[in-house]
Amino acid sequence: MAYYQLEKDRLVNLEYSLYREILRTNRAGSYCSTTIIGCNTRKYHGLLVCPLKELDGDHFVLLSSLDVSVEQHEQVFNLGIHKYQGSHYDPKGHKYLTNLEIDDIPKRFYRVGGVILSTEMVLVEKEEQLLFKVTLEDAHSPTKVRFKPFLAFRNVHELTFQNMNANTRFKEVDNGISVKMYEGFPSLFLQSSKPTEFIPVPDWYLGVEYIKEQHRGYPFKEDLFVPGYFETEIKKGESIVMSASTSQIKSKGLKAKFTREKSKRIPRDSMINNLLNSGQQFLLSKGKNTRLMAGYHWYKERQRDALLALPGLSCYQEDKEVYKSILEYISEVIEEKYLAKNESLTSPDIDVPLWFFWTVRQCKTNCSPPEVWKKYKKMMQAVLDHYSQVNTQYLRMEPNGLLYAKKEGVPLTWMEAIVDGDPVTWRPGLTVELNALWYNALSFFVFLANEAKEPDLAAPYAQLAEKVNAAFLETFWNQDEEYLFDYVDGEYKDTSIRPNQIIAAALPYSPLDIEQRKAIVDVVKKELLTPRGLRTLSPQDPKYKGVYEGNEQERDQSLHQGTVFPWLASFFAEAYLDIHKQGGLSFVKRMLEGFEEEMGNHCVGTISECFNGNPPHAGKGAVSMAWNVGGVLNIINLIEKYSNL
Repeated sequence: MAYYQLEKDRLVNLEYSLYREILRTNRAGSYCSTTIIGCNTRKYHGLLVCPLKELDGDHFVLLSSLDVSVEQHEQVFNLGIHKYQGSHYDPKGHKYLTNLEIDDIPKRFYRVGGVILSTEMVLVEKEEQLLFKVTLEDAHSPTKVRFKPFLAFRNVHELTFQNMNANTRFKEVDNGISVKMYEGFPSLFLQSSKPTEFIPVPDWYLGVEYIKEQHRGYPFKEDLFVPGYFETEIKKGESIVMSASTSQIKSKGLKAKFTREKSKRIPRDSMINNLLNSGQQFLLSKGKNTRLMAGYHWYKERQRDALLALPGLSCYQEDKEVYKSILEYISEVIEEKYLAKNESLTSPDIDVPLWFFWTVRQCKTNCSPPEVWKKYKKMMQAVLDHYSQVNTQYLRMEPNGLLYAKKEGVPLTWMEAIVDGDPVTWRPGLTVELNALWYNALSFFVFLANEAKEPDLAAPYAQLAEKVNAAFLETFWNQDEEYLFDYVDGEYKDTSIRPNQIIAAALPYSPLDIEQRKAIVDVVKKELLTPRGLRTLSPQDPKYKGVYEGNEQERDQSLHQGTVFPWLASFFAEAYLDIHKQGGLSFVKRMLEGFEEEMGNHCVGTISECFNGNPPHAGKGAVSMAWNVGGVLNIINLIEKYSNL
């Protein structure tokens, strides 16, 4: 039995099935994504979505969907589904669905009379190619199968419409056709593993709707072009593989290629294997180099996300070198972007160089202290010197050693949402997590220097760390309520209960003593902890917004004002177990149950970007985020670590 499966009663319930999505990537930037029943609900959905070098590397939807039809006794049953105006769905192929299984790859089963047919899809690793396999599981009469491709040829952020500029002609190729709708695009080759008859019936399907875009307040209607359909006979037990690719291929090898590609996938037979499978989908090969995508469908590379994700993503993977190369690349970015002359660190990622210290410390099973010292000594020292010496109108080190950052109208932390030019969560001055990371970076560097028998190098940073420690406690500790102020600017001390303080309590080198960390954990547990992670603001706060919905402006107004982020739960688990040791294991294990439940929702097998602060904490935003997947993997690793004490 597959780890994840759904039967007919759930699949035919559109309110249930249209909310749940699937995602596959090829480690080269391409992806395949739709809902569990094959009805696209986002403009970002598509069966072959590729980054095109010809068009500045942006992602483009080439093949939007592929309808499969069964023909028996001269009757045709279309198994596809598309939404049109109102609540009109045509065809209604989902009513033939009997079962969905996701083990290594998704597999749908359909029943039409005496016909049972299954479909499977796989993206070819590091190639711009989708393989779509249809198998006739059972039939008692002669049967034909049809494949009808819906083409978009447009940027993922845009929509397309019927137009006179589209080239609707096709060329015949080996067991298929090629189509190139616009100049500048590559040709799309649609080929079959067995000879098929292509019947040209060129037509535009007008007014296809995407309900997720409608709910998000964006344009949501477009027209898709269908050049015709492929038709062939199929026998009981026979499989046919359709290929959609930007390169012409040899059709005879399609079945074998499908089998090879399927065998590469990690079986989704457990929670951890689902997470590992999901984690690998963020890897992006660029020639000999590997990068880490922040999330799908619209995020690209983000250095903070990568640094937070790497410890968890790399922990259980056999190929550590891939993740080491990502870390080395980020170190180069830090040197080029943050340490260059005249660079004032005034973007919303002023903390990125300091997260680097945390990441290499957390990845100690992959990078030993001597290796870290050898590779990153100069860069890490340069980062510390930069922060201690920088003195601009936006960023400076105070006489007490703390870092002060303020730029009017610009958020300078990870809470970076802006509406109408104004930050939603503006935290100017001394922010709690930035200064906790600053102390952690200084202390870790001192540890490495002493381990390398270089005490003279360690001494000045050790003195600065002591200074920062004392100033941190004096500045941020709220003695009356026994938790940390979120930020301090002059005489103003922000008492909002936010999750940034848990980072200070969980860091390997924390400026807080055990009693202070315990007090913070208790407050965060009471006010912020949910089954999906930590809220970004206490529900008791007047600014709290428990639902993330509406148009872009309305969503951004609520972002970081109560929305839940799973990656923050990793820091809570770290602090909680550091305090309670094995006595805290049962509680942290229960935390995992909420994430395992979530992996059957929103996007199957992965973790969404954020969640509503209010129960039932529905998934929102991007359907799959690297730092969230990495964070949950890190919780699993922490449980193993403390179980073995």
